[in-house]
Amino acid sequence: MNNRNIPNSLEIEVIKRDTNCVYCGIKFDKNIKKDSATWEHIINDETIININNIALCCCSCNASKWAKKLIDWLQSDYCKRKNITNENVANIIKEALFKKDI
Repeated sequence: MNNRNIPNSLEIEVIKRDTNCVYCGIKFDKNIKKDSATWEHIINDETIININNIALCCCSCNASKWAKKLIDWLQSDYCKRKNITNENVANIIKEALFKKDI
């Protein structure tokens, strides 16, 4: 288990699925801080630890989204500036948009 209480098997699945930021789509680069991969709870509830709520996003998107609801964050100036919309995010995020209280 990692320091975010994500089981190893789930971590491996997410790493295979999310090779780019689930929000802005950039390829992760551990040598550039803002482009480094970070763990993301799509719904801001750290007790929901499953394949549908855990994702990888870049440090920049994670810092911008922080504790905001996904639906609100997608309307932010940050998302507008980076052209992040509900149409061009990763499928895992599109699926989350159909859920309530995101």
